[in-house]
Amino acid sequence: MKILVTGGAGFIGSHVVDLYIEHGHDVVVVDDLSTGRLSNLNPKAAFYQMDIRSPQIADIFNHEKPDVVNHHAAQMDVRRSIVEPVFDAEVNIIGSIRLLELARLNQIQRFIYISSGGAVYGEPEYLPCDEIHPVNPICQYGASKHTVEHYLYLYQINYGLPYTVIRYPNVYGPRQDPHGEAGVVAIFTGQMLNNQPVTINGDGEQQRDYVYVGDCAQANLLALSMGNTSGIYNLGSGCGTSVNQIYEILANISGYSGKAVHGPAKLGETRHIYLNAARAEKELGWQLTVKLEEGLRRTVNYFKSVELVN
Repeated sequence: MKILVTGGAGFIGSHVVDLYIEHGHDVVVVDDLSTGRLSNLNPKAAFYQMDIRSPQIADIFNHEKPDVVNHHAAQMDVRRSIVEPVFDAEVNIIGSIRLLELARLNQIQRFIYISSGGAVYGEPEYLPCDEIHPVNPICQYGASKHTVEHYLYLYQINYGLPYTVIRYPNVYGPRQDPHGEAGVVAIFTGQMLNNQPVTINGDGEQQRDYVYVGDCAQANLLALSMGNTSGIYNLGSGCGTSVNQIYEILANISGYSGKAVHGPAKLGETRHIYLNAARAEKELGWQLTVKLEEGLRRTVNYFKSVELVN
């Protein structure tokens, strides 16, 4: 089938594109390259450099006639969402509604939407969070990502558009931007390999659910086989890992001997969050296959060989 992947030149989206192509699908990538990279792009994919908010994206649907939309493109920086909430909503909500309208008009067979398991739940009432946990985000990014889940439901009820929502945990691995605001694994790795000071926000005891990018890409492949059913699925390991633990493992793998500097905690960040992925395991057949230390080792090796250490 032909799959349109928004954000397909980005960190996670490019891995999804690679997996789709590996399994024989035709892929069309739409990416404005604000955070994505041309070097991430699979040469077998058709590519359009375009913002998802652009009215011209309708021309891509008309020309390419995709069967499935996989929507990874987003404003995904929690801190920017707090400083620029209107921009966050324009990209994540308005941009997504534009795509949903085009999916409706073009009779798309399935809409795969990437949401945030780390941000939509807010401060958990219990752990690990499953999909029936109350949704009370404490940052604008979490609110904007969850809002689109409501639109997906109404497009399914009113227009018969099947959807899959995948709520990602903290995803890490090759191609993650070491210079951005998001992605503590990539940031720490880049700093350690360059023998630069490493700053941990707050006391470092905040916990996240870290899952290797290849495992997250696999869920996007499995979502293609859902038939006409719709659903929301967490991905996760079911356990939390502190930022301090990530620091220690990465320092050991990279040979970094410096000591971390602790800075102020960041507004809008959840203290502890990790996810129950039992539904994805049961209904999608998804499994976590890469353990944390092995995934971190792969990530460090990638940065050594590809990012070429500044």
